[in-house]
Amino acid sequence: MNARFDEDWRHGGFGLYVHWPFCEAKCPYCDFNSHVVAQVDQARWARALVREVERVGRLTPGRVLNSVFFGGGTPSLMAPETVAAVLDAVRRTWTLANDIEITLEANPRSVEAGRFRGFVEAGVNRVSMGIQSLRSDDLRRLGRLHTVAEARQAFDVARSVFDRVSFDLIYARQDQRLEDWRAELGEALSMAVDHLSLYQLTIEQGTAFHDRAKRGGLKGLPEEGLAADMYDLTQELCEAAGMPAYEVSNHAPSGSESRHNLIYWHYGDYAGVGPGAHGRMTIDGIKYATEAWTAPGKWIEQAEAGSGDQVFDPLSGADQAGEYMMMGLRVTEGIDVDRLRRLSPKALPENTCRSLEDMGLLWRGDGRLGVTKQGRLLLNSVIAELLP
Repeated sequence: MNARFDEDWRHGGFGLYVHWPFCEAKCPYCDFNSHVVAQVDQARWARALVREVERVGRLTPGRVLNSVFFGGGTPSLMAPETVAAVLDAVRRTWTLANDIEITLEANPRSVEAGRFRGFVEAGVNRVSMGIQSLRSDDLRRLGRLHTVAEARQAFDVARSVFDRVSFDLIYARQDQRLEDWRAELGEALSMAVDHLSLYQLTIEQGTAFHDRAKRGGLKGLPEEGLAADMYDLTQELCEAAGMPAYEVSNHAPSGSESRHNLIYWHYGDYAGVGPGAHGRMTIDGIKYATEAWTAPGKWIEQAEAGSGDQVFDPLSGADQAGEYMMMGLRVTEGIDVDRLRRLSPKALPENTCRSLEDMGLLWRGDGRLGVTKQGRLLLNSVIAELLP
């Protein structure tokens, strides 16, 4: 029997994630649902995405939508007309928040002023750029097709068109020294305007890097201690530049945080449309986990037949408490203890909390619980201790 949690999602808001699964090339570190194809029928994909938006809208009537995020894949390969069709459907389906954030991920190679102006005219007001490195050799190692010059030029184009521009970098790369990262991050901070996402390179199963590492062919990855030093340096330099971490890997001045990602971390509701997209939606007081078919061909056939979702499962209160904890402990403000215990009264065993607090990994105060700076380095282990 599933308990009712009619209002809990309102703590985080409501967003829409749209997945565009196509890329120019598959990066060797990427474990996202992305596919390289020669040609895409943009009109057919636009119709299918619109149908899915309308279907989800029938499940969530009367909602105010706080954000839309076009992720991928490489959404900047979408035709502006495709983006416009989806956003027109969004406007017909929900009431938009006055400050709605509409983000589109972009690859520097697919950036051009004309296309970006088309995205703005469609309603996009924020762009997130996958620059990944400001060093040519490392871009090649990461399998990126763009050059440093192209990345800088693309950033300048984006800044001329959008008020809000974020970009990603990956650190703890092969043969990277601490001083190398200090210099590169300094350059990035001199470019950044309102948001930076800084990720440590991780070797994920199912990626080309994972296969290469198993064969002993991925040389020069930093030792754990050096990677931790790079993380510490990242916090130090970003704070000094006025872009502190508000989440483990995301940095921004106050007010410039990614509103869409905050919906995830505050454990709100979000609909996911497009191949492999995940969602969390509260319907008639019950929160459901959704997951779309992963293969693009299968997804579009199913979407055209009535629903692109392969999974639509109810979540228990304990499930929700665990998810809220995993997401909420990523942000510096931590989690609301009363909210967590309304989801699951047995959450947060006191002995475990006290032990982690004594070790300097957790803090508690004003009805909230969070992870300390030291605890962030061990976040997965801390969460594993706290979960029943």
